[in-house]
Amino acid sequence: MELSERAGKIIATLKKAYPDAKCSLAHEEPLQLLVATILSAQCTDERVNKVTPGLFRKYRDAKAFAEAPPGELEADIRSTGFFNNKAKSIRGACRLILEKHGGQVPDTMEALLELPGVARKTANVVLGNGFGKNEGVVVDTHVTRLSRRMGLTRQKTPEKIELALIKLVPRADWALFSHLLIHHGRAVCDARKPECEGCCVEKWCPKTGVK
Repeated sequence: MELSERAGKIIATLKKAYPDAKCSLAHEEPLQLLVATILSAQCTDERVNKVTPGLFRKYRDAKAFAEAPPGELEADIRSTGFFNNKAKSIRGACRLILEKHGGQVPDTMEALLELPGVARKTANVVLGNGFGKNEGVVVDTHVTRLSRRMGLTRQKTPEKIELALIKLVPRADWALFSHLLIHHGRAVCDARKPECEGCCVEKWCPKTGVK
């Protein structure tokens, strides 16, 4: 079976298995998603979602984040870890959003990558889930692990994995594909003990099915 055909079957099956798959970071608009994504680095989405409701009530726009008093924003996000660096990125990103984009999160890859603390993964999250724009595939630890385990790529770096996946996954599914793998990784395809028996895509996985 050709790799592209196998990838298509995996995608179609995961869509049926996880019909409600979506971004697990709670947000109502692009700025909230940007901040939540920055906070999610080296932190679980569950923890971020416990912090952000109060955070977003306190800081309602880019100006509020940009002007957060020294130490205050850090204290508010402390439980997400690496809070000094994250606060610096959030303030810096929001200042540039105010200076160059009228207080609104930009909706292009080029502009997002200019923001402090924003690399391609974060930009893909914001574009795909905040603006409905499929400009790339989000490659996190789940996507890296499952795409390699399923034999969709042998690449090891996020940049090369993304390049491999965008050749296999239809553009309309780029944002969704990451959510499907993340949901499957959490529910079935665990890093240490994958539940291969009964897995919905087992027969298309080189680990247990198609070689």
